[in-house]
Amino acid sequence: MGKTSYFVYILQCKDKTFYIGTTNDVQKRLEAHNSGKGAKYTKIRRPVELLYFEDVETKSNALKRERELKKYSRTKKEQFLEEKHVKWRK
Repeated sequence: MGKTSYFVYILQCKDKTFYIGTTNDVQKRLEAHNSGKGAKYTKIRRPVELLYFEDVETKSNALKRERELKKYSRTKKEQFLEEKHVKWRK
């Protein structure tokens, strides 16, 4: 049986806010967000753009990482993205 990977991802919404989530299929989740079937938060802020994702070994660790990133201030999230060489709309 294959090992399932989990990912923590950061989206930028149309209103320039960030959304952070966890999934086991980044592309499928991005499509869900952009079709209005993703999170309530992104439903009214479409389209969304995938800025960043990272592979996390377990679902539990992915959820912990998601919570950690969500606690960051807007400034700290921007600094994190800069460190990862990610471009976003300011």
